[in-house]
Amino acid sequence: MRGRFISIEGGEAVGKSTQIRLLADWVEAQGRSATVTREPGGTASAEAIRALLLEGGADRWNARSEALLFAAARADHVARLIRPAVDAGGWVISDRFVDSSRAYQGVAGGLGDDAIMALHRFGSQGYLPDITLLLELPADEAARRAELRDGARSDRIGGRDAAYHAQVVAAFRRFAEAEPERFRIIDASGTSDAVHARIVAALQPLMA
Repeated sequence: MRGRFISIEGGEAVGKSTQIRLLADWVEAQGRSATVTREPGGTASAEAIRALLLEGGADRWNARSEALLFAAARADHVARLIRPAVDAGGWVISDRFVDSSRAYQGVAGGLGDDAIMALHRFGSQGYLPDITLLLELPADEAARRAELRDGARSDRIGGRDAAYHAQVVAAFRRFAEAEPERFRIIDASGTSDAVHARIVAALQPLMA
């Protein structure tokens, strides 16, 4: 049986990491294998690119350079980890995927969706998740959580200004509204257990 590929998206500090752990436990409790991964990253080569992307000064790369690096990391991630695991019948749960490149570099970075998706078609043969879970929080709550999580420390993308991140959040919502067959919008407010229950409800059709 073919497995499933689930991506988890959202702006900064919406609780993706916590929900991914809970989701992986739930998938395995249903008798499926679960592979948790992340973007950029997931393979040795993609993790090396991750360090290039997230470390250093804010001006280390421009939007085009970032988009190319993300696409290269994703191509390796899909070919070496995601596709093989799904084809073998497992579930893959990824902290971010191509929709993050669409939102961060495509919209907030000004490159446009067509450019990002052209890179994705070339590098990853247009591979998309079965379901993309978009976690949403009010901006003030996300900012509060980000401050608790990071303090004065953040990576070179997470540390960009509020206007940039507002564009990212708005872009994710537009993608979800344009592709309701793939996206599920999840209210990420409340306790982690409450959010997890919403995610499980959204994924029940995939368990058939």
